[in-house]
Amino acid sequence: MHEIDTAASVTGLTVRTIETPSLGDRSYLVHDGEVAFVIDPQRDIDRILDILRADGLRLTHVFETHIHNDYVTGGLALARATGASYLINADDTVSFERTPIHDGETVRIGDRMQLRAIHTPGHTFTHLSYALTDNDQPIAVFTGGSLLYGATGRPDLLGADNTDALVRHQHASAHKLAQALPDETEVYPTHGFGSFCSATQSDAADSTIGREKRSNPALTQDEEEYVRDLLGGLGSWPAYYVHMAPANSAGPGAADLTLPQLADAAELRRRIDAGEWVVDLRNRTAFAAGHAPGALNFGLDGSFSTYVGWLIAWGTPVTLLGETVDDVARAQRELVRIGIDRPAAHATGGPEDWSPEKPVSFPTATFADLGQVLHHREVVVLDVRRTEEHSSARIAGAINIPIHELPRRIADVPAGEVWVHCAAGYRASIAASFLDAVGRELVAIDDQFENAAKAGLPLVGPHA
Repeated sequence: MHEIDTAASVTGLTVRTIETPSLGDRSYLVHDGEVAFVIDPQRDIDRILDILRADGLRLTHVFETHIHNDYVTGGLALARATGASYLINADDTVSFERTPIHDGETVRIGDRMQLRAIHTPGHTFTHLSYALTDNDQPIAVFTGGSLLYGATGRPDLLGADNTDALVRHQHASAHKLAQALPDETEVYPTHGFGSFCSATQSDAADSTIGREKRSNPALTQDEEEYVRDLLGGLGSWPAYYVHMAPANSAGPGAADLTLPQLADAAELRRRIDAGEWVVDLRNRTAFAAGHAPGALNFGLDGSFSTYVGWLIAWGTPVTLLGETVDDVARAQRELVRIGIDRPAAHATGGPEDWSPEKPVSFPTATFADLGQVLHHREVVVLDVRRTEEHSSARIAGAINIPIHELPRRIADVPAGEVWVHCAAGYRASIAASFLDAVGRELVAIDDQFENAAKAGLPLVGPHA
């Protein structure tokens, strides 16, 4: 997934969008040509520092909309590196020095820009949005995990005891923003581009308050309808989320992106035998064709950090296998964003370089192939999609073990030849690598699930 840095002009001010597609988040850098502020920076702050240097800008303020649950912030490190003020809600408990900001407080930045804090609880209890005015004219609002494009942030990440209160706060906060700001106000959320922090997903790339009034369920539904529909559609979220808020409250330092030590084939074998994770970063086609025995496949072409963080037992050493140093560096960057700071080791090249033994492989297939096989023999059909996906539409007789449960439930996979599938192939390859590592006979289905029906496979479920 490519990281995108785009710029838009809003009444002469520049809003730089720094996108992190692998996590579904956006950070923002706003400037008037001389001074700048940043909203919700990711851990790898070098992206922002590069923009500041290239554009000759002076960063004066860094703002957090909330204590994040889906990534480790770069806010404190960025403020320390630049001398900027670091602003966090005064009601948030943190263990480092910051500039506390309160609901309704306005911060002037440069000669033209003002940012007003608006308390918008719902994603968290202390969540703030920030309304930007240019010479007293409201032009934009940075909504964090509050009002998203066609959605709102999840209200359930702080635990079941808080969900009902937060979902009702979320509805009220959306209305608060809609009433406080003109329809033409540009909306800039942090979440909602594939992030599990978003309650639902939208394809919109931009929006305004007026557009959200017409399309966002939080603004078109009454409170009870919104609460019922939103809570009824929530699924699981990545397990690593539980580590993010504590890390952010403790004050994460700057990320170390220097390469870890180099490992030879013998050391990689020792690490695998010791129960460590040796992660092959290549795409699923290359991995299936040949890989080091015991290696796990989390390709850089998918939601790499999300699934590593979701499946790993926190604290397990991780070694990265990439075809090039650039692949390893990219993976490191992804991992520091979720608090996996230092890989144990790395190696480059290919599977013949990564194992003292001969590379191993497994076959791949399509749903049409599965349909043909089921005509003449029984196989185990393993669906590793999330429970809500499986419940919606599934192959009759398929066993569902969601991918994030598979490492600890590998013994629950029934005996026999396993055909493993997901929605498009990425998760199926992860699952196949775990099954292959324990010696199971398997076929990885590398196909879109929508093709299961076209192949004549019997589907069940409300959306079959």
